[in-house]
Order: sequence, then structure tokens, then C-alpha cells
Amino acid sequence: MKHTLTYFTLPLAALLLTGCATEEPASQEPKVEQQTVQKEAPEKAEPVQKETEPEDSTPSKKADTKSAQPTVPASNKALFSGYKQINVDGGDLSGNREPNVVVDIGFGDRKYWAFTNEHAQLVKVVAKEITLQHDSEEMTSSGRYYSDEAKVPGVEDAQLDEGHIIADSLGGVSNAYNITPQDSTLNRHGDQAYMENSIRQAGDVTDFEAVITYPDTTTQIPSHYHYTYTLKGNVIVDDFDNVNPDDVNAALGLTEEKDSTPKQTADPKTEPNVDSNEGDVSTVDTNGNGQVTIQEAKDAGFAMPITDDHWLYPHMRDNDHDGMVGE
Repeated sequence: MKHTLTYFTLPLAALLLTGCATEEPASQEPKVEQQTVQKEAPEKAEPVQKETEPEDSTPSKKADTKSAQPTVPASNKALFSGYKQINVDGGDLSGNREPNVVVDIGFGDRKYWAFTNEHAQLVKVVAKEITLQHDSEEMTSSGRYYSDEAKVPGVEDAQLDEGHIIADSLGGVSNAYNITPQDSTLNRHGDQAYMENSIRQAGDVTDFEAVITYPDTTTQIPSHYHYTYTLKGNVIVDDFDNVNPDDVNAALGLTEEKDSTPKQTADPKTEPNVDSNEGDVSTVDTNGNGQVTIQEAKDAGFAMPITDDHWLYPHMRDNDHDGMVGE
């Protein structure tokens, strides 16, 4: 009886031990899985953070690139459409221009805009307001901002000047975007000089625009200038060819008339009551624009000043409205 109980008890104990050993690992498996999940979570989060870093840095690079470019005023966006805005030093003496660009040619804070076409020809200059040169600005002894002007192809001709579209005295710089090869007589004594002098005397000019045309697409020497501007509330139009006005007068016979019959021309000092319809203005108005300049009147033999009772007076500009022109 004792042997029977012993054999029965041993298998039972073994069975119980086996069951306990089997259950113990099973109870630990959920804990292992929980630890694995907790470790993997931060490892997956790290790549997500790294991927967002390039996206954050990209906008800052674009902003830097944009800020390096010239800022176009909102009011000029339509005006600048089709042109690339560049910056050129006002005293740059090289005669080279870039095609299809717009450049500020105003000295200091002035905003005078020059435009080129696809052939790098200077074709337009605009200024909302002309600001005259003033004594507080740094200049040479001759009253210029720079000692020389840009060497635009063509200025090497002895008959041509380095002509400003907007003169130093009106606040213009001397680079190639404000210089064209211009007939020296026209630039110094003709319509160009007269126009500049009129603006200086008025001191109040707005909506200035110059349109420059050329005989072909290869030259940098203009054939014609067309200026419009508002002077003391009056819209002025100046048109003239890039030629020597003395040659034009000679071709029209005006120079010979001056030399041969100087006493036949009206002199306001000796004939103050000349009838306004007495003369033919076409013989004095050499460029046919309907307006007689001081130079044209002088070339025709008339002495200055022309007073308001002279027949030429209605065809001339009296900028200060004092009843005299060319005083």
C-alpha cells in the first residue's frame, strides 16, 4: 500500500511542476511586448523631425535671394514691365549698355528712369519731377557731378558731343544710360541747350519724357529727339533732329539773308509796334514745330529781347511771363 501511494504521488508532482514552468514564461510575454513598443516609438519620431528641417530652411533662402534684387516701386511696375532693372554707377565711363533694361540716372535721391531696347539703344527717359542741381551737392569746379561722360560709340566724332538727355544742371548723371552722341552745336547752342535753359529758369517741371529714335538698329547715334514735359502747368513739346542747326539755317537761306539784309529784319528796340501778322514765321521756325526758339530768332537776324508787341512774340516762349523773351 505504501508503494502504491509513492508512485502515484511522484507523477502528480511532476505534472504540477511542468504546468508552473509552462505558465511562467507566458505571463512575462506581454511585458516584453510593452517594453518593445515604448522603445520603438521615439525611434520613429526622429526621422519625422529630420524631414521637416529642409522645408523650414527653404523659405529663408528664397527670401535672401529676393532681397538682393533691386526693389521695384509698386507705382512703376507697369512702367517697368518687359524691362530688367539694373544698377549702374552714375560716373561709369564705359559706353556699353545692356538691352531691355531700366536704370536710374538721377543723381542722389532723384528718380529719373532710362530704358533701352533690344539693340541696347537708349530709347526713352522719364522723370515724374525734375529736381535742379543745388549747391549742397558735391560737384567739380565746372558745375558737373563727374569730370567726364560715358564714351558711347560715336562720341569720338569731332562734330559730336557726349550729350546728356537730362543735364547735370537738372540732376542727371553721366553714365551711358543718360548720354547720346549729339551734334555739338545742337547741344551747346541749339534746341537742346534752349530746352535745358528753359527748365532751369522755370525750376518747376513735371512729367518729363524723352523719346530717342535712330536711323537703324546698329548705331548709337540718334537721328531725332522728342521731348514732352509740363512747365508751370503748360505741356511743352520739343522735336528736333540730331543735326547742326546752323547747317539747316544755311540750307534754308536764312544765314545768307542775315548777312545780306540785316537791316530788313525787325528789331524790337527800334520797331516796338510791329504788327503781329507782319512776318512769315516759317522763315524763322527752321524745324517747323510752330514754335520759335531764341537761337532760331537770332539766326534769322533778330536782336534780343523780343517783346510782347513784336510779331514773333506769340510764337515764342516767355517762361517768366514778363513780356520779354531772350532778355
